[in-house]
Amino acid sequence: MGFYAPAQLVDDARRHDVEVRPVSVNHSFWDCTIEPRQDGALALRLGFRQIKGMREDDAVWISTSRGNGYSDVESLWRRAGVRPGVLERLAEADAFASLGLNRRSALWDAKALSGPAPLPLFGADGEGGIEPTVTLPQMTLGHEVIEDYLSLRLSLRAHPVELLRPKLPESLPHDRLQHSKGRVTVTGLVITRQRPGTASGVIFLTLEDETATANVVVWKQVYETFRKAVIAGRLLRVTGRIERDGPVVHLIAERIEDVSPLLSTLGRPVVIEANDGRADETKRPIGGSVRSAHHPREQAKVLFPSRDFH
Repeated sequence: MGFYAPAQLVDDARRHDVEVRPVSVNHSFWDCTIEPRQDGALALRLGFRQIKGMREDDAVWISTSRGNGYSDVESLWRRAGVRPGVLERLAEADAFASLGLNRRSALWDAKALSGPAPLPLFGADGEGGIEPTVTLPQMTLGHEVIEDYLSLRLSLRAHPVELLRPKLPESLPHDRLQHSKGRVTVTGLVITRQRPGTASGVIFLTLEDETATANVVVWKQVYETFRKAVIAGRLLRVTGRIERDGPVVHLIAERIEDVSPLLSTLGRPVVIEANDGRADETKRPIGGSVRSAHHPREQAKVLFPSRDFH
């Protein structure tokens, strides 16, 4: 189903009461799998393939070497023999949560294992010392969601628009469009952009918020006016009028705004003041992985990619 990103497939499954479980070093395989629940139903377990940069051979070593389960980051390193970089990817994906380790604690432990291979002399059974316990600051829900998207391209914690909802008082949740009339405003992540060759230049957008999806029709004249937002925006605020075609509801766009910079505020503890023309840079808190900063719109393109067909 390459037309839709994994985030949309998972969201749709959860809206249909399918339990989706996160990637776990003690439960996941390379592919997504089906697991039994205590009530006799089934749940979907995300696979290691969902982690950006993860290799299948590393996933195979992890799943075949775990036996009755890993107890900590070092035990996985020793038994599976994977490189420290793989441990960091697993930590950034929060795959050690089933061990009682949060993302930052697991990443701290992973970075402490800097050697290319385990050295028995300095292991738990050898002569190595015991590292002191370190208390790391807790991550906010917004920051966790952003890290989920960075590593997994989706989040099971919350939808970004749900966290931004207090900043969008004028925007109607998409699940209320069925019962709306007249002119309304919605805000959502862009899932797809389509411009069929037979549509005379009309653009069809699909937006997603935490409740549902919205179908937006952009006529050619409106597209010419708001072309930059339509092409480049990852989070759009659209004002238009409701139009019904049987059970299908469309929003005929009249105004389109690119509000993608709002996504960069998720998890950011403070607003960085302008200094050298890079006021939109985001500094990551201590304990997180380090990536180069970009303009919020560029970050949005990476975090929340849409499926575009022109």
